[in-house]
Amino acid sequence: MSQPPRSHRPHRGERNGDNRHYRDSHDHDDRRSSADRSSSRPPYYPREADSPPKHAREAPRVEHQQSKCTYICSRRGIVLICSVLTNSLVLICVVAAQMVTSGMSSAAGMGGFNINSNFNLQGTELQKVRDLDMQYSQMRAPGTYGGVAFSLTLGVLSLLFVVSGTKPPHLMSKKLLYGALVFQAMGAAAYVVAVGLFLHFIIGVNGTDVCQQRERLYARNGYTWMSCNVSGADAAVALFGLITAILYAAGTVLTIRTIRGVRRYLQERKERSRSRPMRAEITSV
Repeated sequence: MSQPPRSHRPHRGERNGDNRHYRDSHDHDDRRSSADRSSSRPPYYPREADSPPKHAREAPRVEHQQSKCTYICSRRGIVLICSVLTNSLVLICVVAAQMVTSGMSSAAGMGGFNINSNFNLQGTELQKVRDLDMQYSQMRAPGTYGGVAFSLTLGVLSLLFVVSGTKPPHLMSKKLLYGALVFQAMGAAAYVVAVGLFLHFIIGVNGTDVCQQRERLYARNGYTWMSCNVSGADAAVALFGLITAILYAAGTVLTIRTIRGVRRYLQERKERSRSRPMRAEITSV
C-alpha cells in the first residue's frame, strides 16, 4: 500500500528557535507592560518612613523635662546653692551666739533651768548678775539683729537667683545676668566688710566693764566658760561669713564667663543669619 506523504515537519532546532523568539518577545512585552503600570501607579512608601519612630518623637520632650535641673545644677547654680546654705549657717550661728553669751538669767527666763537652784547666788549678787546679763545682751543686740537681717536678706536673694536660672543662659534676660553679677560681686565685698565689723563690734563689747564684771562674777562661782574672749559661736559666724564671701567671688567669675559665652553665641548666630541670604542669592543667580 502506498503511504501518504509525510507533511513537512520543521526541524527541531527551528522549532526551538521559534519558541525561544516567542518567549523573548513575550517577556519583553511583559516588562514593558509592568514598566507602564509601575509608571502610572503612585510610588509606595512604607508607613514607618511617613512617621518618625516613637522614641524619636519623645526624645525632645525628655530633654525639655531635664533642662531645668540641668541649668540649675550648673557650676554657677551650684555656687549659688552653696551660698544659700552658708547664709543659713551664718544666721544659725548668730542666733546661737546670742543665746550662749546671754548668761544664766536669760536661759532661766526661757525656761531652761531655775537660776536659784543651779546658781549659788543670793541677794545683791543675784540681782547684779541679772542686771549685768541684761546690759550685756542689750549691748550685743545691734550685732545680733544686724547679722540676722544681713544673712537672711542675702540668703533670700541668692535663692531667687537660683530659681530664676531654670533657662539656658542665652534665653535669659541680660538684666538678670548682670543683676546676678552685681549682686555676687557686692555680696563678696559686703561679707568681708561685715565679718570685720562683726568681730570689731564683739571685741569692743567684750572689752567693756560690764563684760569684765560678768566674767569675774561667774568665775567666782565656778563658771569659767563665761569669759570676755571671742566665743566659738562668734568665730563660727566669721568663718561661715568668709566662706560665703569666697563663694560669691567664685560666682562672680563664673557669671562673667557666662556673659562672655552668651555674647559669643549671639554674635555667631547673627553671622549665620547674615550668611544665609547671601547663599540664597548666589544659588538664584
